[in-house]
Amino acid sequence: MSAVPLSHQPGLKNGDWAQRAVAIDWPTTTEALHQQGNAVLPQLLRATECAALARLYGNADESTFRSRVVMQRHGFGQGEYRYFSYPLPGVVAGLREALYPHLAPIANQWNTAMGIDVRYPTRHADFIARCHAAGQVRPTPLLLQYGAGDYNCLHQDLYGEHVFPLQVAVLLSEPGRDFTGGEFVLTEQRPRMQSRAEVVPLQRGDAVVFAVHHRPVQGTRGPYRVQMRHGVSRLRSGQRHTLGVIFHDAG
Repeated sequence: MSAVPLSHQPGLKNGDWAQRAVAIDWPTTTEALHQQGNAVLPQLLRATECAALARLYGNADESTFRSRVVMQRHGFGQGEYRYFSYPLPGVVAGLREALYPHLAPIANQWNTAMGIDVRYPTRHADFIARCHAAGQVRPTPLLLQYGAGDYNCLHQDLYGEHVFPLQVAVLLSEPGRDFTGGEFVLTEQRPRMQSRAEVVPLQRGDAVVFAVHHRPVQGTRGPYRVQMRHGVSRLRSGQRHTLGVIFHDAG
């Protein structure tokens, strides 16, 4: 049975991120992550929240962001993105803190299956303290902006020694109205096999949770590790904004 979109559920007030996170169908989400390395969270953000975040890209005070990256200059693709500075906007900080405790058990299961000794604490603040102690002190949540012809090459968002293996992207624009093309794309490279690609369809306000760089897959002789990358296909028209929520900070 599919979950009721979070923005349609009664009793949820704007900004009550912990309640929104609890309302997610986590058994279904967890199973999807285990099986395919990604899961969609329908209508995680309301249309008004999406519009307000998208407007920040060009209208916010410069102190809202710590840097701007033009992808073409670095061979990352075409388009651009801006990393938020601390303190993060309420929506971004709220999502980061509320989603993490539900994702940490999945991350720990994955590391166990892959024979990785790292374990993640229950609270996001404790994990960020670990990052900062290692010199990873720059916030990584970001806003991405694409225009016609823009795209994002396949990549992994690592940033340092301490990496949380799951991240979230929220589509802030409406497909078919604000833009065409620009699909979210994942690839999976299994040992001695060709890469497998998957396109994840999203509507405005939907989030996708996905593997940052690798995940376990069950084989006939036990679990093995596959490499994951993500990107965005070429926009045919319009403009597309996305919120990226990365749970580790950068060095």
